[in-house]
Amino acid sequence: MGLSCKERIFMVLLGVATASGLTVLVLLLVEATSVLLPAETKFGIVLDAGSSHTSLFVYQWPSDKEKDTGVVSQALACQVEGPGISSYALNPVRAGESLKDCLEEALALVPRGQHQETPTFLGATAGMRLLRQKNSSQAGDILEAVSQVLGRSPLDFRGAEVLAGQDEGAFGWITVNYLLGRLVQYSSGQWTQPAEGMLLGTLDMGGASTQICFAPSGPILDQSSQATFHLYGANYSVYTHSHLCFGRDQVLLRLLAGLLQSSPASLLRHPCYHSGYQTTLPLATLSESPCVRTAAPLDPTQNLTIEGTGNPGACVTALRGLFNFSCQDHGACAFDGVYQPPVQGQFYVSTGAPSLWARHHWPQDGPQEPWGAQGHRCGRHSFSHPVGILQLLLHLPLPEPHLQAAAGHCQCHGLEILPEALEAGGDQLPWAGALVARLLCLGPVHPHTAAGRLWLPRGELAQHRVPEAGRRDGHWLDAGLHAQPDWHDPSRGTR
Repeated sequence: MGLSCKERIFMVLLGVATASGLTVLVLLLVEATSVLLPAETKFGIVLDAGSSHTSLFVYQWPSDKEKDTGVVSQALACQVEGPGISSYALNPVRAGESLKDCLEEALALVPRGQHQETPTFLGATAGMRLLRQKNSSQAGDILEAVSQVLGRSPLDFRGAEVLAGQDEGAFGWITVNYLLGRLVQYSSGQWTQPAEGMLLGTLDMGGASTQICFAPSGPILDQSSQATFHLYGANYSVYTHSHLCFGRDQVLLRLLAGLLQSSPASLLRHPCYHSGYQTTLPLATLSESPCVRTAAPLDPTQNLTIEGTGNPGACVTALRGLFNFSCQDHGACAFDGVYQPPVQGQFYVSTGAPSLWARHHWPQDGPQEPWGAQGHRCGRHSFSHPVGILQLLLHLPLPEPHLQAAAGHCQCHGLEILPEALEAGGDQLPWAGALVARLLCLGPVHPHTAAGRLWLPRGELAQHRVPEAGRRDGHWLDAGLHAQPDWHDPSRGTR
């Protein structure tokens, strides 16, 4: 996929919380001479342009490094007001204007004398990947608009880029393995290399895509899905792939479209929503999605009434219908004919706060009464979650001791469905720190509801809590930066 060829990658910032209460990140400097920053303290800024919103992060770090990798602390986390930049397709200028408030906060924090030496980068993910697929001109206009705003600032603007899904998955893999001490460990003032065979795979479901990344035991036959990098004196080679249109929001839109095609009517009875739930959805939401394919065109001026029936069996059947398991070429596939070597080791499976799925459909009361691996009943409510289906279809082994259900809530083979964690975590998490907030609970939630469905004992959780952090108390602190020197020119267009 090209990661191994990017010898001039400027840096990758990966979030991790420490017992001192700071958010610590890994800094990978492949070509340190490309950065001219003061020796005592350096700053970097990344804007994570997700499908639902954009966040700006400021990081600072000392010049000392361990095996070309430095420790960085987060200085600011600012959530941009409004939706993700892909939502401004019809008014791209507003996409750039939306960044100004957070940009001013960053400029106020970074010393004025270091503005011109502070690298700044905007990375967009699946929301912009979908828009570029649907209308490349609109996507280009948005990138140009945000580049103009950032380029006019006194900062060292490195460019705005739509990140490849494979890069997003690979950086998330680095994040979770670093967090859990699988890449390097720090103890008694020294960095040590952990034992071999401890690496974890990652499956991260975002709003518009799902990324899988792991280190297989055998060779990776498709070089386009291979990522290689050098961290802490060691070389790593992983399989990474992004399944576009298999993010939670797009999966649910495709599911709606499929149910509607099989039973066209103004009232749709949905098996995945709990009994008694009802809502109205404009058909334009379906017709405008590049992921939705229908045999007959939908009338975008009409509304669709959706009524939940709470039927987990029918829900699972409908979800499985979204996957094509035919396989050719290498004879090893995940689904939709996508090459994937046999999975190796344990996996962490995560999903951000579901904007379409759970915000109105999660069970909020009643004792848990499991219905098996794919369906659950909480009181009179029932549901099945797309990430659980993905985990089962891909046959991913999960580290069960770390994936336990909090009392009074539902679980799916260790995958927790925790309203508290969802509320504390915000909407969508940054791409290069895709799993950080799922691993460490930094918000004011129940001690046993660590984000990302990861259970931590009270004592361990307390060590990682960051009070009064970022723009809001309890805001998730993690992000990444991925830039190249040739991205300086804001007028270069998309790639």
